[in-house]
Amino acid sequence: MQVVAYPFMKRLNGMDAMLLYSETPNLHTHTLKVAVIDASNCADGYDFDAFRRTVARRLPLLDPLRYRLIDIPWRLHHPMWLEDCPVDLDYHLRRVRVPAPGRRRELDRVIGEIASTPLDRSRPLWEFHFAEGMADDRYALIGKVHHTLADGVASANLLARLMDLTGTPPNHHADPVVVCEEPTRRELLWEAQLDHFRNIAELPGLVADAASGLSRLRRRAKERNSVLDLAKPFNAPSTFLNHVVSPVRTFATAALPLAEVKETAKHLGVTFNDVVLSLAAGGLRELLLRYDGQADRPIMATVPVSTDKSTDRITGNEIGGMMVSLPVHIDDPLERVRLTSMATRRAKETNDLLGPTLQGRMLEYLPPPLAPALFRAQAKRADHNRLMNVAVSNVPGPRRRGHIGGAPVSEIYSVGVLSAGSAFNMTVWSYVDQVDIAVLSDDRTFDEPHEATSAVTRAFDELRRACGLARATAVESAMPPASAG
Repeated sequence: MQVVAYPFMKRLNGMDAMLLYSETPNLHTHTLKVAVIDASNCADGYDFDAFRRTVARRLPLLDPLRYRLIDIPWRLHHPMWLEDCPVDLDYHLRRVRVPAPGRRRELDRVIGEIASTPLDRSRPLWEFHFAEGMADDRYALIGKVHHTLADGVASANLLARLMDLTGTPPNHHADPVVVCEEPTRRELLWEAQLDHFRNIAELPGLVADAASGLSRLRRRAKERNSVLDLAKPFNAPSTFLNHVVSPVRTFATAALPLAEVKETAKHLGVTFNDVVLSLAAGGLRELLLRYDGQADRPIMATVPVSTDKSTDRITGNEIGGMMVSLPVHIDDPLERVRLTSMATRRAKETNDLLGPTLQGRMLEYLPPPLAPALFRAQAKRADHNRLMNVAVSNVPGPRRRGHIGGAPVSEIYSVGVLSAGSAFNMTVWSYVDQVDIAVLSDDRTFDEPHEATSAVTRAFDELRRACGLARATAVESAMPPASAG
């Protein structure tokens, strides 16, 4: 039976819209989610058809995968999502072969190639690539999902639904097929007008909250002691990581034992996130010395912060951003941890004083007719970003091992986007008993992308030695590491 539904739409929020407008030919704003599947114990084998059946069966639980963008006439407001749209699985589910010998290096190269092309905005904004030809009876699901559709927390919740971690979906074969009827121009303009009235009504409150936040921050800044080893805001130095970003993406991964990262944090009396940022600082120090010949100043990292950590949220961007100083100029790993912990505490305090949701609320007023052109101009010219050098994210992933089509998922990697003038994004997902690290860059930055992940894992060994702890052990369930050689 076929049913025509009335248009069911919802507006992109300001952060969603910014991520859409900021997409340019050289700065793609899709994210990557990679699940490595271990099919070595599947008695009946495993293949693309098993994967496809799983996606088809669980699609009713993955609502955002059935959203399609609808533009507003004359760009009078942010676009809207048209929900419950039909999905052509023959288009969205694709097969790709990993070259021999089919290990980490070859898989990461394929992921970089997939990341180098934008998504088609006339369709729901996602693709799943099923990677075959891997060693040791492994396969990989490479998800390319537009950041406008979901942030890190929402993506983690979506992936949990795909991996059979949230229960059994309803019998979708018994449900009627819904065909979305596109809204008329008049309906779109009417909805835009109503939203503008709401934004106008909320503007005085936003201005008052921004003024209060800035006032609180100024008072606190006068009370803080100046620390020469922390980077100054709006003064990020120029490095080899900062240049006009190319459209070609490179990707590299590595895995560390979660228990040993937690042990290190507990030994030092700092947070898990402090250790993650310290490892980024240690790895980046090695890379700066190699490529720039010096690492004499702290650099600035932008660190996304979720403002809605609900396990039920599977779409939208409810995030802000902290600016954290990374002490890449410090040789002593213990001192790097101390300074990173201090910088993180200050960044959190700054974020709280300003208001965690202030940034997202301000983006509601981003002008749709002008924003895309401004972002394109910036992407073409920006060879240095005064706000930040790199992006580093830390996302808590599932604590239970997931399965796709009955086969266990052994590793999960995720990474966000590159920004104008910044060609380095490192994202860490903790999954079951491991810490999975992914680095996204472009083809103008590294001679070999695994230089980055190798430098980060060496920084972890260096920190463990400085703590008097045993060297990090290999993650047995993960693919063998890829060296930078």
